[in-house]
Amino acid sequence: MKTIAQRSAARPPAGGFTLIELMIVVVIIGILASIAIPSYLEHLRRSYRAQAQSCMSQIAQAMERRYTTNMSYAGAAPALGCENEGNLNARYTITVGNITATTYMITATAIGDQVHDYCGTMTLDHVGAKTPTTTGCW
Repeated sequence: MKTIAQRSAARPPAGGFTLIELMIVVVIIGILASIAIPSYLEHLRRSYRAQAQSCMSQIAQAMERRYTTNMSYAGAAPALGCENEGNLNARYTITVGNITATTYMITATAIGDQVHDYCGTMTLDHVGAKTPTTTGCW
């Protein structure tokens, strides 16, 4: 018969992770998440900004078609279409204002989480002037 010491020596060591190893993994995951999540959110903001700019361009094209047909922007419908695409209306409020016979101004105002985008409120007018003029916004 084997003694207790002999049975313990013959048994392989128990497998698994120590608490220290587990905590190191948790810290590494935390560091990766702290880098990846802000980057992901910025990517989302850029994609919603591009979608709003696309919508503004579509509205501007509709306004120009109206001007070509009627020789006036006046009387154009203020909401000409694309602002309800996807989640865009949860990120931007797009309006057409200052409509006269020869002018208009399309404004995309950031709302919700999009207010953290560095471009903020964007405008496009009848001559194609765009604001903000910050690099990377348009």
